[in-house]
Amino acid sequence: MKNHNVRVYTSKEKLRREDQLAWKLAELAADPVPAEDQVVDMVINRVIDNASVAIAAINRSPPAAARAQAIAHPRESGATVFGISNKQKFDAEWAAWANGTAVRELDYHDTFLAADYAHPGDNIPPLLAVAQQMQKSGRELLDGVVTAYEIQINLVRSICLHEHKIDHVAHLGPSAAAGIGAMLRLPAEIIYQSVQQALHVTTSTRQSRKGEISSWKAFAPSHAGKLAIEAVDRCMRGEGAPSPIYEGEDGVLAWLLSGPEASYTVPLPEVGEPKRAILDSFTKEHSAEYQSQALIDLAFRMKQKISDFEAIDRIVIHTSHHTHYVIGTGAGDPQKMDPSASRETLDHSIMYIFAVALQDGEWHHIRSYRPERASRKDTVRLWQKIETAEDPKWTARYHESDPDKIAFGGRVEIRMKDGSVINDELALANAHSKGGKPFARENYIHKFRNLTEGLVSLGEQDRFLNLVQRLPDLGASEIEEINVVLDEATLENGTRDKKGIF
Repeated sequence: MKNHNVRVYTSKEKLRREDQLAWKLAELAADPVPAEDQVVDMVINRVIDNASVAIAAINRSPPAAARAQAIAHPRESGATVFGISNKQKFDAEWAAWANGTAVRELDYHDTFLAADYAHPGDNIPPLLAVAQQMQKSGRELLDGVVTAYEIQINLVRSICLHEHKIDHVAHLGPSAAAGIGAMLRLPAEIIYQSVQQALHVTTSTRQSRKGEISSWKAFAPSHAGKLAIEAVDRCMRGEGAPSPIYEGEDGVLAWLLSGPEASYTVPLPEVGEPKRAILDSFTKEHSAEYQSQALIDLAFRMKQKISDFEAIDRIVIHTSHHTHYVIGTGAGDPQKMDPSASRETLDHSIMYIFAVALQDGEWHHIRSYRPERASRKDTVRLWQKIETAEDPKWTARYHESDPDKIAFGGRVEIRMKDGSVINDELALANAHSKGGKPFARENYIHKFRNLTEGLVSLGEQDRFLNLVQRLPDLGASEIEEINVVLDEATLENGTRDKKGIF
């Protein structure tokens, strides 16, 4: 890996194109390094994981709305949409919109946390849609996905967006554009322009994840993926982009991030070096914000020590800065303590999540969020007793570069009314690659079968799993079949409607 310094340049200063971050990302995308075997295996895991959570969410409102919009844009040789027959095809950007929304809806797929946050699996829907429409092979799709993960994860390692209230999809637009460029074997010049355009049009504020969190949280990544596809299309036609998009005196660093005097250090593989960043991402066993994963596992463990939840006086979760301020009481969001809050808000409230996980000893992507579950009186009483506190120790471990020391959990102190105290801590979720029960292929397959049960026949499950596990060897006609079709449940908004403009 090589570290690249990125800073703001005035218009009077000479900044060669070759020294711009967007160009370095483009060079990385255009570098045809074969993916290593373990990287290939992880891409397959991620494709399975995406399909699992997308199908589980298939009839929820945001995926149904996005699907209805996609259905209004049929294309004979286009891309498939989750749930719909493989014989029906749609414009790639709209298929990516529908599929990306379904993937993100439950907040249940892979994650990467560092200076900022990401769900790098959000790159897969736009890349797969373009691969299907452009008749790409499995090997070409693999190269695109590996590149997209490499770029998004390394941007997340080094450039913090959330401290400036910029939403994390600002790293997704460039990564998806670069991944598409790598998959299509585009020259660096076109990828360079595409990355800049994609960043320019996918930068938005974090209000989508603050206060009363709406369904836009599910749409935001698919919107970025759709815009990335359109950016690449324009640049393939010879159009350019605002440049230098990162370093310009009126660019992203100067006005949206740390200002004209700021600098960032971005690590990227050198020419010829394998792209391995996908191995640093980690999936979710539980359908909730990633920083709650270890704490859910910890709640299950601590439940065994409590016989009467009414005997609890107070619970303090000592954790990292990120957890405290994003999903804890440090956020200052009264909605995070509101029993009538939306599912999107509840899955960003560690107070609610810990209370339910402690009482139930399980976490379910549907049952744990039902309004009647959130409004249960004994749960509300317990929920109101929970608070978070930032602990410098856990903040330091959150940002630790040593993979053996990194942690996304915390220490929980449960004070009982009789004065006794129950203490326990957990650094990593069980499913994390260094956790107590790391996810392997069989776990991804189990998650897929569990989440698609009752929606998809066993035969369709087998067809999809057998196909995607041969990903490196698939031809273009087989890539068109990477989709999961509902055949044991009714697909809402499975045909064109007249509710909107399209």
